[in-house]
Amino acid sequence: MVEVVPYVFAEAVREFWETREKQATSQRERGGADQGGRGAVTGGKQMVGFARKIMELMRAVGVQESDIYVREKRELPGFFRATKDWDLVVISRGKLLTAVELKAQVGPSFGNNFNNRTEEALGSSLDLWTAYREKAFKASPQPWLGYLFLLEDCPESRTPVKVREPHFPVFPEFRVASYARRYELFCRKMVLERRYSEACFMLANKTKARSKRNYAEPAEDLTAARFLTGLLGHVTRA
Repeated sequence: MVEVVPYVFAEAVREFWETREKQATSQRERGGADQGGRGAVTGGKQMVGFARKIMELMRAVGVQESDIYVREKRELPGFFRATKDWDLVVISRGKLLTAVELKAQVGPSFGNNFNNRTEEALGSSLDLWTAYREKAFKASPQPWLGYLFLLEDCPESRTPVKVREPHFPVFPEFRVASYARRYELFCRKMVLERRYSEACFMLANKTKARSKRNYAEPAEDLTAARFLTGLLGHVTRA
């Protein structure tokens, strides 16, 4: 088994910030309106570094590069929709081994984007597991489903957020919880409810992009090491 070193995604985090900046600069040069930094998050390339690192580690444990799909052919059949385009898929000898989502959020619009991200993640997992139940992946054993999320570490993401309770009380853990805390809870609950096999939650600040320790892992059960150990263990056993 390959050892997962501390800050294994440091280079990927640095590339994430650099790619965002390049995309935002390109849009400004084209004269496009940048709505709350949206120009820096719509290019679809920010998480390539994470996919590259995961590929590198899987190859190190014997997974054939030809079985790993990150640039094309990532579509998997769904039950409620025809297909879902995952960020990384591993298919070996006609069997689905793993599917991974790689997502991120940068401010300032944490509120609306939080709802969109959580609904998207839950919908994707429900769609895949239902399709699996209905034999969409033929003779595949139960696949390993992973969710990796990077959140901007800033005052806005760490500031407690009030909730509205006009009719019924919310669960106590959500009271006065920041968006960082909400994402942590969300990732943990998705694993507890078996929506995903493992989840990884990271906080990163742009000012530390070039540091060797350029991201934080606030929860021991949602670390990169745990996430990658589960993934690599699954693909080597398959």
